[in-house]
Amino acid sequence: MTILAIDIGGTKLAAALIDDQLTIVTRCEQATPASKTPEALETALRELVAPLAARATRFAVASTGIIQHGVLTSINPANLGGLENFPLTQTLTQITGLPGIALNDAQAAAWAEYQALSATVDHMVFLTVSTGVGGGVISHGTLLQGPGGLAGHLGHTLADPNGPRCGCGRTGCVEAIASGRGIAAAARNDLAGLDAKTIFAHARHEHPQALALVDRSARTLARLIADIKAAFDCQCVVIGGSVGLAPGYLEHVHAALMQEPAVYHVELRPAHYRQDAGLLGAALFAKE
Repeated sequence: MTILAIDIGGTKLAAALIDDQLTIVTRCEQATPASKTPEALETALRELVAPLAARATRFAVASTGIIQHGVLTSINPANLGGLENFPLTQTLTQITGLPGIALNDAQAAAWAEYQALSATVDHMVFLTVSTGVGGGVISHGTLLQGPGGLAGHLGHTLADPNGPRCGCGRTGCVEAIASGRGIAAAARNDLAGLDAKTIFAHARHEHPQALALVDRSARTLARLIADIKAAFDCQCVVIGGSVGLAPGYLEHVHAALMQEPAVYHVELRPAHYRQDAGLLGAALFAKE
């Protein structure tokens, strides 16, 4: 069975044909439409999957935001244009003529990363640090999915009550500080207006403010991981995303976590499937 896997993120859309051996047969991607309106997203999805749909038996879509009964609602309008009650699976069925399923992208990535771990791990948390901060929780070998589609949105837990306002409407969320968008928003003076990727490049050249911004993000994520350990007593935390997998970032997070009391320490691992975790996890979930 060939799955058409689709990954909808705040900055890019990706699609791939994935076979029974979990091999990506072909893959393509494009930028998430700038307007991020329902019409723009539908048009972009149609263009993305048009070359692939005829070769698939069903689709599996992983998307940022809250997924409830195949309907997408953006929790942070800054990341996906404030989409509300977008009929994601219905739209893709109309576009492709295929049946399919939808789940949150970080949940999908968590499911893929869990399959890559040894059989002795039953409790794992996945965190993606990219445009936003998302997560997925594996408990007793099962992906945690709540009735409202909110499970795993760990980036919207509190980091600093006096911190910046998050796009979700709360003040001081982890996402507002640790994400690529949060890093860029905090930049001042000669770094103002630069994106996170460029700020990381400045940090590698020992730019003091860039180093401080990366360290602030890493410390915020480390405190979240300590909270996660307290909440779920997981055996490991897997880190993915463009920020999470940036050179040296995981080492910063580990160093900050080691400053927490020992009871909150947990093994940290980089994502095995890297940028394809969402695609592969959606395909795996569809096969079940």
